[in-house]
Amino acid sequence: MRKTVAAIGIFDGVHLGHRKIIRAAVRAAKRNRGRSVVITFDPHPLKVLRPHKPIPSIMSTAHRVRLICGLGAGACSVIRFTRKFSHLKPRDFVRKILVGKFRVSQLFVGADFVFGKDNAGDTALLKRLGREYGFKVTVVPMVKAGGRIVSSTAIRNLIVTGKLKEASRMLGRPVTVFGTVVSGSRRGRLLGYPTANIDPHHEAIPPSGVYAVRVRFGSKRFAGALFIGPRSTFGEKEPVIEAHIFDFRSMIYGEDIEVTFVKRLRGVKKFASRERLVEEIRKDDAKARRILSRER
Repeated sequence: MRKTVAAIGIFDGVHLGHRKIIRAAVRAAKRNRGRSVVITFDPHPLKVLRPHKPIPSIMSTAHRVRLICGLGAGACSVIRFTRKFSHLKPRDFVRKILVGKFRVSQLFVGADFVFGKDNAGDTALLKRLGREYGFKVTVVPMVKAGGRIVSSTAIRNLIVTGKLKEASRMLGRPVTVFGTVVSGSRRGRLLGYPTANIDPHHEAIPPSGVYAVRVRFGSKRFAGALFIGPRSTFGEKEPVIEAHIFDFRSMIYGEDIEVTFVKRLRGVKKFASRERLVEEIRKDDAKARRILSRER
């Protein structure tokens, strides 16, 4: 039987630190002619353990798995995290999951990895149990970017406060919104600027405003402008996320798209008339096109 080399963690965001852990496991599996497996969880444990104070996810589980597999992992296994699962004691977690289910021969974790009921297990205990059950544990040190330790918590805070360059530096890629195109009020079409209304698959969303963006649909990428926030000119209070994709006419309701943030153009404004709004959208459109033409 081929040896199983695993990396385990929540990996929300698949940031630079996560990538270091996963790539180390993939390299070790290749050296030992084993198979690499990345073990992750859904939903985020804190959503189960602290439902009154849920954390905003950086990305959906499907998006996370896609990025993990893109790093060369042979397989990605998603464990359903439940209250019952959270009651597993550290030793039982190792015996039943790591050894019984995955038969790991080597395990890679981050320095802050904890496991078992009440997070009673840390990396020191994991190493001791690894020796007992016959697998090696490698603890991968924290990664820094811009002088700061890279973490999912830091990235969430940077995204929701609009510090997208700093968040991108920690992610190792641009900040994006990934979601499904849904039917909206069609006001954009009536104004001459049709938009794709996005139902996001995650909760960590940049602040309200207008942004120059790139939009990925299938294998193609397009330039565009994205609006986030309430449509206050029309007296609406519920925030929306809608993308005006330049020179695009296809109907894509029900399709998934990914929007990459390039630059924030302005904040949300309430306009005195529809005509003033259209005038401002026209300016946003032209500014976004200029910015994106320089970004190619």
